[in-house]
Amino acid sequence: MIVYGASGHGKVVIEILESMGIREIEIWDDADRPPVWEYNVSRPFSGDGDNQVVIGIGANAVRMKIAAKLHGRVSFPVALHSGAIVSVRARVGEGTVVMAGAVINADTSVGKHCIVNTCASIDHDCVLGDFSHVSPNATLSGDVHIGEGTHFGAGAVAIQGIRIGKWCTIGAGAVVIRDVPDYATVVGNPARIIKINTPQHEQ
Repeated sequence: MIVYGASGHGKVVIEILESMGIREIEIWDDADRPPVWEYNVSRPFSGDGDNQVVIGIGANAVRMKIAAKLHGRVSFPVALHSGAIVSVRARVGEGTVVMAGAVINADTSVGKHCIVNTCASIDHDCVLGDFSHVSPNATLSGDVHIGEGTHFGAGAVAIQGIRIGKWCTIGAGAVVIRDVPDYATVVGNPARIIKINTPQHEQ
């Protein structure tokens, strides 16, 4: 198994794989970096279709670019920590990482290459778009939809039925009680829009 990214986020992904009983782990990184624990770091190569890669990078736009670069050359397994709870009726897309203590409840759909971070709580019937990130201790009540590339901040809360657009930033601790349009940054309790972002994936 290959972890793409030797940063702090990559370290957490490595320990997720270890919790799954995987011990043969390689690390790729675009920069020259020292080993991470007992694992050596090497420059990426294109792959031959037999490699399994988990992208261990927290930035959503960067993760999307790497997934596009490797598409069709490698496979992208789900990395599911043994200490996470995922309903058998939930769907989790390829390349997604689910960290320790996270809970994903019934009929939730999680897209490709998402991050469901430590102790995040995602209730029934939620939808997470590809490349989104739900941060540590965040809470999505039932039937919350989050668009592609959106970052839902640490400790933030969305009440039931909320719709959040693509490539949004939801600030840490925000309480989202109204729908959020594409590309918006919202903060506070109740959450309010403070700016509309330039789409990072288009920069």
